[in-house]
Amino acid sequence: MILSIIIPVFNEEKTILKILQKIEKQTYIKKQIIIVDDCSTDLSLKKIKKFKFKSSYIILYHRKNYGKGSCIKTAKKYVKGDFVIIQDADLEYNPSDYKIFTNYFKKNKYQAIYGSRVLNKKRYSNQNFTSNFRILANHILTIFSNVINKQALTDAHTCYKAVSSKIFKKIILKESGFSFCPELTTKLSNLNVPILEVPIKYKGRTFKEGKKISFKDGFYAIITIIKYKFFND
Repeated sequence: MILSIIIPVFNEEKTILKILQKIEKQTYIKKQIIIVDDCSTDLSLKKIKKFKFKSSYIILYHRKNYGKGSCIKTAKKYVKGDFVIIQDADLEYNPSDYKIFTNYFKKNKYQAIYGSRVLNKKRYSNQNFTSNFRILANHILTIFSNVINKQALTDAHTCYKAVSSKIFKKIILKESGFSFCPELTTKLSNLNVPILEVPIKYKGRTFKEGKKISFKDGFYAIITIIKYKFFND
């Protein structure tokens, strides 16, 4: 089994080497690392090029900043693994959790697995989500997504979305920004692909630390869900 890891990067010079090191420590599975630099203006790309990869890898880059979704669309045609997972270039999500995903994929029972930041947690943690507003927004957006898509997810907007390559390549992605997340969830629903959730570790960061998603992205998420469920597949 080969796991293709797509890493969108935009100005993550402080964390990119650390996340690559964490990924390469996951030696229990063969990996294909696909990095897409979204026109970073810092030293991200330079550091990536100097990194000593042990796994199969490819470095791609955009000449303009297009957004996370565009990075994933760019990477899609290069996927060679059996399964694909999205990995942010910061340290919010821990690659040590890959093992949870791969164990389920090896059982051949699921084609889509999401890493939930809240599953099996007694309560949301401010330490992880950084603010009560983020907790509330994530909860409301997940409920909305569940109602429209007839799903029962606890964390629809998690970064850790893992999908079989067969399904991933079948889905035509159109969104350029963070709306990739609700687009994928909605299109999995349209294909009647069940999503298994597994609990993962998560440590959120603030805007000062480099967090990029904002209130407007929540609004776009709602529009995206409605668009791809009712108007445009």
